[in-house]
Amino acid sequence: MTFRPLHDRVLVRRLESDEKTAGGIIIPDTVQEKPMEGEIVSIGTGHINDNGDVRPLDVKAGDRVLFTKWAGTEVRIDGEDLLVMKESDIMGVIEGASARKAA
Repeated sequence: MTFRPLHDRVLVRRLESDEKTAGGIIIPDTVQEKPMEGEIVSIGTGHINDNGDVRPLDVKAGDRVLFTKWAGTEVRIDGEDLLVMKESDIMGVIEGASARKAA
């Protein structure tokens, strides 16, 4: 199945966080916070302005992004948990060496 978000929405795959601290302590799932970092899977066509013009989104599929803590709606597509959120819930795109290293 394919899913294409509408308008200014994006589909994001949440990236897994570390299950250990730097000191080696394992953090149980029950107390772990959900990561606020993800990879964009697909994007909508863009934001529709008041005058009817479509402004393309600033993000693209494959971008690593940081988003707000309560952003998006969780959905399950083909057995995978994903988030659908508005582009405005995205705080920024992670670029450079750290993004390549984490990938």
